Amino acid sequence: MTQLVLALVAGAVVGLALGALGGGGGVLAVPALVYLLGFTPAAATTAALVIVAATSATALYAHARDGDLAWRTGALFAAAGIAPAFLAGAAAERLPAAVLTAAFATVAALAALRMLRPSEAAAPARVRTGEVAAAGAGLGAVTGLLGVGGGFLAVPALVNVLGLRMRQAVGTSLLVITVNSLVALTARAGTGGDLRWELVAPFAGAAILGAWDGKRLAARLSGARLRKIFAVVLLTVAALMFVDVIV
Repeated sequence: MTQLVLALVAGAVVGLALGALGGGGGVLAVPALVYLLGFTPAAATTAALVIVAATSATALYAHARDGDLAWRTGALFAAAGIAPAFLAGAAAERLPAAVLTAAFATVAALAALRMLRPSEAAAPARVRTGEVAAAGAGLGAVTGLLGVGGGFLAVPALVNVLGLRMRQAVGTSLLVITVNSLVALTARAGTGGDLRWELVAPFAGAAILGAWDGKRLAARLSGARLRKIFAVVLLTVAALMFVDVIV
């Protein structure tokens, strides 16, 4: 019963992050599954992708309904990352867990620091296909290597590289997360071990409900405040992971 309560609480927090910030779900879900619910790293990675894919698809609908989604940019961004995600996923199986954890923490910290810098980019008059493809390929590689949806990198890239507004970047990142998570799940099929559906299902259900609350939260906060919240969450998780590697 205690683990069920933890799964529900953790799921609600993951959903809030995805709904309000357009990312951060995977980077929060994996530590919660490992440290709170006792999953192995392999099972946690696969379970997190299931949770993030379901939650992102739900939050994506809400953002698309409100017009906060750049469909063409998001489709190009996601498509460019498919092949790199598969290749990086295969390489990840050969790396020690400590190396992957340190890499994950480093990337999360760098993304957080980037989000703390005010974006001076103006919304582009047209989609710059080359930049979208390059950013999407890089994100896909990181997603395949680290086993998360990649929203914590997609939002900074969409805001700072492609010049999207924060709320539009949040909605568009959910499209990218959904595609990347499904691709990573396909690549990892049969390698995640026992997913313990009695915990994964309520975790995912709470995350889906939390995503709707997160969407309403995003409507009440400015883009700058959302970026600061996003950055603080990422820096905290990165610090905890670095401590875990060192200890």
